Amino acid sequence: MFGKRLVSGVILLIITIGVVACGGSVLLAVVSLISLIGLFELYRVLKMEFSPLAFAGYVISLLLDGCIAYGEKEWALYIIAGGLLVQLMIYVLCYPKYRSEHITMAFFGIIYVSGLLSYIYQVRTLEDGALIVWLIFTGAWGSDTCAYCVGNLFGKHKLPSKLATLSPHKSLEGCVGGIVGAALIGAVYAYFVRANLTGIENPVLAFAVIGAFASVLSQFGDLTASAIKRNHNMKDYGTLIPGHGGILDRFDSILFTAPLVYMLAILF
Repeated sequence: MFGKRLVSGVILLIITIGVVACGGSVLLAVVSLISLIGLFELYRVLKMEFSPLAFAGYVISLLLDGCIAYGEKEWALYIIAGGLLVQLMIYVLCYPKYRSEHITMAFFGIIYVSGLLSYIYQVRTLEDGALIVWLIFTGAWGSDTCAYCVGNLFGKHKLPSKLATLSPHKSLEGCVGGIVGAALIGAVYAYFVRANLTGIENPVLAFAVIGAFASVLSQFGDLTASAIKRNHNMKDYGTLIPGHGGILDRFDSILFTAPLVYMLAILF
């Protein structure tokens, strides 16, 4: 299992580096594809992946990415509002097949998966975005690796009982190790690329802060995805990535770090 997980993880990392480095339409296309797969996985957990509500969600997801691609971000709000109206119309036309909670979760999925993942592309288009975008991944996957190592070596205190039910193998030491590790990775990275950064005055400090905050949110992203799975008695969102599960099992923390890095990058 570990060997399979390691191999698929390395392959995923190589693909990610190549796609993000390319940027542009390549990155947008891959982010859109990941969003659709992730949305499908979430709807499958909710047992509605082939429903009219779900297909409306897939279309809205693509339209959102289209707005972002053409720089018409203000249209995204219209797409979201219009998408909600369409799903409500489906709810009425199919009544009583769906319950109100189906509408809530169908719409939630669009924002949670497609909306948040779109910030990967949006960060890449910022000034210095070609360098800043990597903080999304170091704040999530780098933090996760640091937390895993520190937790295995020094972990003695489990998370509070309610959180421990979501992730029984996590420890407080691991959580802190992930935060410190992500901050250090950000600082070291900034030190080596600072000469190429034009829009940030103190990149070492800025990247360390972004890394630390991204780590905190990435851990909540992981716990959020776990909570949804446990609510529906599911172990994984899928089997697409051997040893890891589905797209959402691997990108759950990215959902939280991407918008955070975007907002902090603008502030700095």
